Amino acid sequence: MPASALMNVMVGAARKAGRSLARDFGEVEQLQVSVKGPANFVSAADLRAEEIIHAELSKARPDYGFLMEEGGSLPGRDSTHRWIVDPLDGTTNFLHGIPLFCISIGLEREGQLVAGVIYNPISDELYAAERGKGAFLNDKRRLRVAARKSLGDAVVATGIPHRGRKGHKRFLDEMQETMQDVAGIRRTGSAAIDLAWTAAGRFDAYWERNIQPWDMAAGIVIVREAGGFCSDLSGGEQMLERGEVLAGNLAVHKAMLKLVGDPPPEPYPMPASE
Repeated sequence: MPASALMNVMVGAARKAGRSLARDFGEVEQLQVSVKGPANFVSAADLRAEEIIHAELSKARPDYGFLMEEGGSLPGRDSTHRWIVDPLDGTTNFLHGIPLFCISIGLEREGQLVAGVIYNPISDELYAAERGKGAFLNDKRRLRVAARKSLGDAVVATGIPHRGRKGHKRFLDEMQETMQDVAGIRRTGSAAIDLAWTAAGRFDAYWERNIQPWDMAAGIVIVREAGGFCSDLSGGEQMLERGEVLAGNLAVHKAMLKLVGDPPPEPYPMPASE
């Protein structure tokens, strides 16, 4: 399917920022031997990539607002559109010379996620989707979520809370429950890649708590356009607001919700009749 003008803008921004990250990644590998370490360098690489994305998207759509990992919220004159940008998802991998990281660009229109691009510049894999138009890898391969229906056959991905993050005990409880039922559990170190790989059928499901909108906005669109289901961990639509996501095909999503999900929110009590 020919890319729309909007998708061309998003892909162009991701690829341009990706070239910058790829150059910086080569430098990071050399910095591993330094005493100081590459942490400050990685922060600069992150900011450079975000500046490129912001400049490219602003040039094409000057009135749209932004929500960015580094730059925060930048309202636009057009309050109905907002770019949601993570210029470097998988920072710890980048820091350690592990080639699993990506750029994630999502677009929100009137509160609904309508387009997404996820790009790993090292593998040169670009995942893209627009609502109602399907999801594609490198504009060639149509993406479909895996067809497996049994958790016993499923490989699922998740994020592991690390130092400074909350939810360690809950995560361990969820892992214990999940390990008994699935074929395998994986952790890539990038929420956006986890979602992209779920859309591509490499993973059968992915769940994570305590993540940010820019980690998942693009991936939610891509999974849904690949025929998958995304929800918060109560089965609702508050992924960005609650900072959590569960993705997979219908059968696996439903089964995983039973394992790691929360009870749905209690309805407000009806006022007593007078």
